[in-house]
Amino acid sequence: MMRGMGNMQGMMKQVQKMQKEMEQAQAALNEKEFVGEATNQLVTAVFSGDKRLKDITIKEEIVDAEDVEMLQDLVLMAVNDGLVKIEKETEATMGKYAKGLPGF
Repeated sequence: MMRGMGNMQGMMKQVQKMQKEMEQAQAALNEKEFVGEATNQLVTAVFSGDKRLKDITIKEEIVDAEDVEMLQDLVLMAVNDGLVKIEKETEATMGKYAKGLPGF
């Protein structure tokens, strides 16, 4: 009976260690910047790792009052590119913690 309790304590320590590592990894990820880009960097969108849009830059030469749709498309392209980059980095960083857990 005592032997099982020792295993349980060891397992709890491992879980606590893994939880702390996950929190540190998430904090580091949140501090990173991700830059989404549209064609030829005409529009760039800068995000933090927690998916907050920090900045958006639109090159002056693409601003055309008669072609607003193109500008909208480029903004969407840059924003979506940034979000995809965050997702990939998040999966690469945090995915290792989910491996082996039930339901993942």
